[in-house]
Amino acid sequence: MGNFQAVVGNQAVVAIVALAALIPIACNEWDLSVGATAGVSSIYVASAMSSGTPVLVAILLGLGIGLVVGLFNAVVVTRFGVNGIIATLGTATLLAGVTQAKTGGVAIVANIPNSVVSFGSGNWLGIPKAGWLLIVITLGVYYLLNHTPFGRYVYAVGANPDAARLVGLRSNRLIGWSFVAAGVLAGGAGALQVARAGGADPRVGEQFTLPALAAAFLSAAAIQPGRYNVWGTIVAIFFLAALNAGLNLAGSQDYITNFVNGAALIIGVGLAAYLGRKRKGA
Repeated sequence: MGNFQAVVGNQAVVAIVALAALIPIACNEWDLSVGATAGVSSIYVASAMSSGTPVLVAILLGLGIGLVVGLFNAVVVTRFGVNGIIATLGTATLLAGVTQAKTGGVAIVANIPNSVVSFGSGNWLGIPKAGWLLIVITLGVYYLLNHTPFGRYVYAVGANPDAARLVGLRSNRLIGWSFVAAGVLAGGAGALQVARAGGADPRVGEQFTLPALAAAFLSAAAIQPGRYNVWGTIVAIFFLAALNAGLNLAGSQDYITNFVNGAALIIGVGLAAYLGRKRKGA
């Protein structure tokens, strides 16, 4: 039970970042800045809390940072026509510089309110409170993508942007809003990371990007084969987490995790492409 609670609690933040990455991927766009966005959000949220800013205001600051990053990505990709991978990779690099300038490479761990740390480390009905928050956010993203016009249009753009444009969908606007939604979710994940860790590590953002993208792509191999989906993303996150936890318990070296996550990303992209072609052929 202790290991279960640790895995659920530790993966809650990564899972939210993966859900953030999923929304642009459904539009056939990559957002490589979701991890960096969560990281810089956690830095500013922790800094605000440590200086006495009310908790709610600090959380709103984290969400606001995510919103600004998402809007920036949206404008660069849709207005200036920059490839999404290049644009968001550049954004991630810029955010790494912002984080370094803000912290000087030093973690922020002082004066985080006890209520925040208690939420991040506490359980309710045997499940980490962070896990309950993940459930709420997962249901929200599922509803957004599967039961709203926005979600259906996003999938339509991802499946065939030319056909979507011909039937009157504003593809650029939908892609832009997908980046905005990804930014806000990643910003919220950064705020939750402060609660989980009791502070903010300037290097934590880079640890989120690869597993989040791997899970988002692997979602096309689970639940709804050939279609990027919310529940497949959650299954992939906890599959990778259980695999890495098992390797750690078996005494494997730390670098094995990099092998697992890198292979998962390659396999996920390959499976998504193969199953996508198969789905269209059917």
